[in-house]
Amino acid sequence: MRTTTLHIVCLVVCLLAARMLPAQGGHSRRNAATAASQPPILIKATVDKQQILIGQPIQLMLEVTVPNPTAAPGGPESALPGSASVSSLSALVWPALDSLPHFEWVEKHPVDSVVHPDSRYYRQYLTVTSFDSGSWSIPRLPFSAGNKKYFSDSIRIEVGYTRIDPNKDYHDIKDIIDIPNPYAKWIVWVVAVVTIGALVLVVWLVRKKKIWKVLGGVMAPRLSPYEEAIRQLEELERQHLPENGSVKAYYTQLSDIFRLYLFRRMGISSLAETSEELIGQIRRLPVSGEQFSDMAEMLRMSDFVKFAKYQPGLSDSEHHFQVIRHSIDVLDKIGREETTGNGVVERREDRLPGKGSGGRAAGE
Repeated sequence: MRTTTLHIVCLVVCLLAARMLPAQGGHSRRNAATAASQPPILIKATVDKQQILIGQPIQLMLEVTVPNPTAAPGGPESALPGSASVSSLSALVWPALDSLPHFEWVEKHPVDSVVHPDSRYYRQYLTVTSFDSGSWSIPRLPFSAGNKKYFSDSIRIEVGYTRIDPNKDYHDIKDIIDIPNPYAKWIVWVVAVVTIGALVLVVWLVRKKKIWKVLGGVMAPRLSPYEEAIRQLEELERQHLPENGSVKAYYTQLSDIFRLYLFRRMGISSLAETSEELIGQIRRLPVSGEQFSDMAEMLRMSDFVKFAKYQPGLSDSEHHFQVIRHSIDVLDKIGREETTGNGVVERREDRLPGKGSGGRAAGE
């Protein structure tokens, strides 16, 4: 009985072993078929020219096509642990472009990439040159993907000199050649025109100034101190400044008219003196005490209005205006008497044009 049971167990074990062996063989065959069906990495190196002169640049283009592992037959589940070469294709390592024998790097452009449904495409442009004459090769450049290495093709480059015809004459290095300035001939003319124009402008301005002086002297003769003061008082009266509230401007102009008359007619430096200093100068004039008090009151009132912001009434403004008008008449009479007493014959108009005229003459 025990022998029969042992035989049965051995038979079952053998059957199970025989069943598992074909399954493992099929799995290995499937992995091998998957690896064999995966397309390889394609690497291509090309140049734009294979014969150059010394120092002439070369355009080197590297192209790499990497198959996409997820596009393998059977879908992503086909990338099993046993197919490491398939799943590692996307991890492409670019070569270290440090130096090339007999060649020098001129420019390195970045790597461009394009993703397709079944692959990835990489491209890089490189510029190299050579200063060694002869026949040289751009070596094979290594690329890595997983545990495998891939190499580009080597490219033969012929580096030579410029061909020289021995039958032609030898040309030495030429000296520096001065290039003529095409605008040089116009510089003299431009300077001459500008100079003449400046001279004409200066002459015109000078003559214009003289003409205006002549015309000004003929058309607008300068008025006497008395006539100028009376005309300014009439202009001030027409402005009606106190009625418009411009009391400060009114007294400022009234004081300036009186000071200018004293300066021109009596020779008093009234424009640079304070009111008190001017009052001291007026005290020396041969005027009555009442007239002196009126002039001193007007000058002090002008200071009160300008500096203390005093607001006199309209009657006060009119009174001070009449004081200045009368004071100018009195001072002008005194000035004419002094001039006559010194033996000078004076002819002048006592009234403004349009109001009649009169003359006074005195002999020696």
